[in-house]
Amino acid sequence: MGRLKRSLRPVPGKRQAESEWLYGRHAVLEALRAGRRRVDQLLLAAGNKPHPLLREAAALAKDRARRLPRAQVDALLPGVNHQGIALQVSPYPYVDLGDWRIAARARSLPRLFLLLDHLQDAQNVGTLLRAAEAVGCAGVILPNRRAAAITPAASNASAGAVEHLAVARVANLGQAAAFLVKQSVWVYALTGKPEATAIYDVALRGDIALIIGNEGKGVSALLRKRSDGLLSLPMWGQVASLNAATAGAIALYEVRRQQGL
Repeated sequence: MGRLKRSLRPVPGKRQAESEWLYGRHAVLEALRAGRRRVDQLLLAAGNKPHPLLREAAALAKDRARRLPRAQVDALLPGVNHQGIALQVSPYPYVDLGDWRIAARARSLPRLFLLLDHLQDAQNVGTLLRAAEAVGCAGVILPNRRAAAITPAASNASAGAVEHLAVARVANLGQAAAFLVKQSVWVYALTGKPEATAIYDVALRGDIALIIGNEGKGVSALLRKRSDGLLSLPMWGQVASLNAATAGAIALYEVRRQQGL
């Protein structure tokens, strides 16, 4: 990993509120690869076993990499599996929906968007964001109240995938859905309501936005009403439903499969 500075010095002029600590090999490395956040310092726990991801992280951080006793890293990030690596960075760079360039990546597939209706579990959000990045979502929209934000826990749960996504936080998801409709995007809600149609029986072509609901209440009545259609996942076993992250990931892949036909 090369020679690393051993002292942990505060970053001059940076208040704590202006930075946060990412942790875990993948979350840290993807943040460095994406280059969207200001990087203050990278901490590597002394005694880490050699690993290609750690070497790459140290190379990307350059002179901002420091080696510390593991106990100090543990004290900085108590109760989390930091894997011996932590990165002090600026807060997550949300995009503004009003200025959002609604465009997919340089691919031939249609655009695909993900709206999360007040999900509150960081693990669920992170898992969905990882799936969203994997299928090449053009953007993700979150409400800015009563919902999990893009925290270090969510970044870690997404294995750093969120660092490559365009994520907007909005005051009103209904207005955000209407905005997408004006962009010629078909908006569908994933729900277990009896009036929903099995996702495999709906032709999901063109630009699509998929709404995933809260872990307990599901997609709100208002968003269901404003959607172009309601989609469900058939259940052939004994359980009545899947959790939000699992259901959302399956639905994203089915939408992308149909878009790619």
